[in-house]
Amino acid sequence: MQPFELTLAAAAQQIRAKALSPVELTESVLARIEVVDPPINAFSKVTAELATAAAARAEGEIAAGRYRGPLHGIPVGVKEIYDMAGVPSTSSSRVRAHHIPRDDSAVVAALLAAGAVVVGRTHSHEFAFGVVTPQTRNPWRPDRIAGGSSGGSAAAVAVGACFVGLGSDTAGSIRIPASLCGIVGLKPTYGRVSRTGVTTLAWSLDHAGPLTRTVEDAALAMQVMAGHDPRDPGSVDVAVPDFSAGLGRDVAGMTAGVPVNFFTERVDPEVRNAVEAACARLADLGVRLREVRLPLTDEVVAAQFGILQPEAASYHRQMLSEHGDLYTDDVRRALRSGASVLATDYLAAQRMRASIRQEWHGLFDDIDVLITPTVPVAAMDASKPEVTWPDGLCEGPADAYIRFSAPANLTGLPALSVPCGFTGAGLPIGLQVMGRPFDESTVLRVGHAYQAAAGWATTPISAPRSGRRRCAGLRR
Repeated sequence: MQPFELTLAAAAQQIRAKALSPVELTESVLARIEVVDPPINAFSKVTAELATAAAARAEGEIAAGRYRGPLHGIPVGVKEIYDMAGVPSTSSSRVRAHHIPRDDSAVVAALLAAGAVVVGRTHSHEFAFGVVTPQTRNPWRPDRIAGGSSGGSAAAVAVGACFVGLGSDTAGSIRIPASLCGIVGLKPTYGRVSRTGVTTLAWSLDHAGPLTRTVEDAALAMQVMAGHDPRDPGSVDVAVPDFSAGLGRDVAGMTAGVPVNFFTERVDPEVRNAVEAACARLADLGVRLREVRLPLTDEVVAAQFGILQPEAASYHRQMLSEHGDLYTDDVRRALRSGASVLATDYLAAQRMRASIRQEWHGLFDDIDVLITPTVPVAAMDASKPEVTWPDGLCEGPADAYIRFSAPANLTGLPALSVPCGFTGAGLPIGLQVMGRPFDESTVLRVGHAYQAAAGWATTPISAPRSGRRRCAGLRR
């Protein structure tokens, strides 16, 4: 096994035991990027010199007995919307082509303080305003989308080009690409992780979180990323638990809600079957399954867009006025659409959101987690991304994918996507686990128990051969 094939947890264990050096691990990852990134284009910039220097520092510190923790010497990828001091941070847009921050974002600063090694910047849908990431292709099949907006981070993690990919999630932009690329993605509770230094899309919906290969790896990344930040108005001052402490504990006796509406509507049969099989697996572990009817579901998508679009338009108002020609067509149209939303309609969406949040939070009086599909259909064709349902309705990626991810953004609830199978075409399917506010520990515990019982093992894709690739991510 090559070093890049290890999980974060396994690599950290070997580094701590001095059986693997950060330099050796980083060199393995950088070599991997050279081979596998050109066909999928996960990275906008590979910071090889910075990474090599950081790995050498980490190796010296560890040799001197100054081990900082599980992220010390671990290669990570940073989404373009996260500021990095002295490194172009373009938000994947021509509008910010020359933006070089003076300071690191809070999360990047925390990762660097933990000894992580940044190997590159990963592509985002422009300003994180989209669910496709058009620059990047799916590592399982390059004719399919990787999802977005954190598609670059998801694809990079899936192919073994980094161990943690930083993502952001305003309407599903961590969980959607995690599901489509066959990896793990965690959207924490709103306010759990600082967004200081992360380009805003919609301030009342934005979340920052990790993409990893395993749930255990996500817990380790969260330990570094989480924490109160008074510079972020949305940050909440709550204690940060040991996110790894409950992993491996028995889940027997826990109760999982299984929706009988909303998440059962317009779902690909292969996705439905995979999620039902995952629920059966959890039942075998002793988890009690309880059918639940979700409230106010007809209002979810309208409230999501009624808030997201005007908030995005407000943030971009000056830049759109001065540099409108530099935006991509789809983002420009979306921002102009958001600018036309009346203040009364925005306030109505916020009032509806408050009702949705109250009702959905109340669900967890009787259940520990809610189990759903992450997205209703696997990765769409990149040349024509859309799905036509049996009732004749045709949906593009935003309408189709955001339907299932938006509730966690509106409510601020933590939500995890875990691989749970494949379609007949070999495309990954994701299982979504939602939990109580600031109870990521339970969400991770259930996700880890499922992942361990289902037997999914990480296998990064092999190098291209004769124009064909055998992929990866997670397979049985």
